Amino acid sequence: MHEHRITDWDNAYANGANIAASDRWPAAWVDPAQAFRDALSAEGRARLDVAYGDRTRNRLDLFLPATHPKGLVVFVHGGYWKAFDKSFWSHLAAGAVGHGYAVAMPSYTLCPEIRIAGIVREVGAAIGTAAELVEGPLMLTGHSAGGHLVSRMVSATTPLASVVSRRIRHVVSISGVHDLRPLMRTDMNTALKLDEAEALSESPALLRPMDNARITCWVGGGERAEFLRQSALLANIWTGLGATIATVVEPDRHHFSIVDGLADPKHALTRTLVAE
Repeated sequence: MHEHRITDWDNAYANGANIAASDRWPAAWVDPAQAFRDALSAEGRARLDVAYGDRTRNRLDLFLPATHPKGLVVFVHGGYWKAFDKSFWSHLAAGAVGHGYAVAMPSYTLCPEIRIAGIVREVGAAIGTAAELVEGPLMLTGHSAGGHLVSRMVSATTPLASVVSRRIRHVVSISGVHDLRPLMRTDMNTALKLDEAEALSESPALLRPMDNARITCWVGGGERAEFLRQSALLANIWTGLGATIATVVEPDRHHFSIVDGLADPKHALTRTLVAE
């Protein structure tokens, strides 16, 4: 018998402290992201800072393929709902753009200025705006807190209008946090302000998937045990609720390197995301 009980909740969810040479990030993302924006802007294939709401951070960037878009991919960034913005991740659009898809990347208001439920509504508004700009099938992907947010979009209580949600072909939750209740035990909850009621209403693993939901839970083999558990958790519960589920544990990837595949059209992460 092997007993397991988490006592240090902050360490269980601490990524940087448990990744060798983690001080490379987030700076390691900044230059490739800027170079990608500059390159597509020079070709007239970037629409930057498109407003989707009234708040300062209610802006998205839209990157377009060289030909008429086959459809739309939306990438929602992570940072525990309290850090980063769209500018760190632009280069991760390269994979899907290379397959002929438009890619939208929104920023959103951060905790503690907003609650997670409010971010869910903002991301819903961002997806709705992007969906008006690009027709065709819709794929959602997000990393960490972004994985939570895109999974939440295909929960039965989605903020998306049915005209938008019906277009969703696939969701890929990359290292997503699908049950928010453990975060109530961490120091970061001073910013998140999660309580039991909000954790119950905003955790995808505690909600039903929408009809015909198709989701891939993708996580790195070198991640914290809690991220592996959180990924398996959603897949396990939603399988029992009728969703179409795939799970991938990508070897030799940690919580920061797990997103790199999105920059490469040939990488399995990108190919999974846009597969017909």
